[in-house]
Amino acid sequence: MKTSWRNASLVASAAAVLVLTTACGQEGGTSSVGSQNVGATAAAGGYGGVGSGIGTGTSPSPSSTVGGGQGNLGAQSASAGKLEVSANAELGDVLTDSAGLSLYRFDEDTAEPPKSNCNGDCATAWPPVPANDASAGAGIDKALLGEVTRADGSKQLTIGGWPAYRYAKDTKAGDLTGQGVGGKWYALAPTGKKASVASLPGLSTRNDPNLGEIVVDKNGMTVYRFAKDKAWPEPVSNCTGACLEKWPVVAPVSANDTKDVQKKGLMSFTRSDGVKQQTVNCSPIYTFAADKQPGDTNGQGVGGTWYAVRPNGEMVGVSDK
Repeated sequence: MKTSWRNASLVASAAAVLVLTTACGQEGGTSSVGSQNVGATAAAGGYGGVGSGIGTGTSPSPSSTVGGGQGNLGAQSASAGKLEVSANAELGDVLTDSAGLSLYRFDEDTAEPPKSNCNGDCATAWPPVPANDASAGAGIDKALLGEVTRADGSKQLTIGGWPAYRYAKDTKAGDLTGQGVGGKWYALAPTGKKASVASLPGLSTRNDPNLGEIVVDKNGMTVYRFAKDKAWPEPVSNCTGACLEKWPVVAPVSANDTKDVQKKGLMSFTRSDGVKQQTVNCSPIYTFAADKQPGDTNGQGVGGTWYAVRPNGEMVGVSDK
């Protein structure tokens, strides 16, 4: 009986080591998604006051339009085509049409049942997105796409039941001038909810203008690796004591609560201090206390040992050995 138990234990231990050595130290590919944004302005036609907006950029000129200068009116009335997801540092995932124009929802509408309450001059300022020819691109559940019949008989696209609109003052891909206008208009997340960092998965990626595609946590904060840590044959963190005050560990994240991050080697481990920490490709990951808001990358290159993380676990600017 004692011998059987010992044999079973040895088999289990060997299997665990095999799984770990297979998962750790592996690398994968990356992909890239980007976005651009400017500040909110007063709603066209007086519908909605000045909103909080995203950023403080200057509104683009009317000649800076989607579709090679064909005019914003044409772009706003066009069908949505294949919907896309754009990563925004302050709002997380934002839904756009095939031309990159941001899509919005209106608080005075309803989703159950779907109903648009934006008509007349309101619909001039916030053109309804036609339901014809709309399809779901990568990262969008096609089951959430629907349509609602408007007061004029036209069919409007709905996302998760919410009627979708463009904003007349968004003139080029990535503009988000409609965000927060009047306290009633908000960018759409791919789920139909209001876009917000809170809707981000536990781990996902964003396209940084300087670093490229990097991993961020559920709050949109940049994730880092410490060059002195180890990933193989098992994760080991060498950031302890006072180090952790500047570089807080990323808590365990379910593999199902991640997006665009390599699944192989995506695991948590117990540190020497008893705290559980998340890894990407078996490498321990952290955030940086000096990063104050989503989009900050103040930890990149600190001390020549701290680096942002690629979706496959590599350190940005460093070739893993």
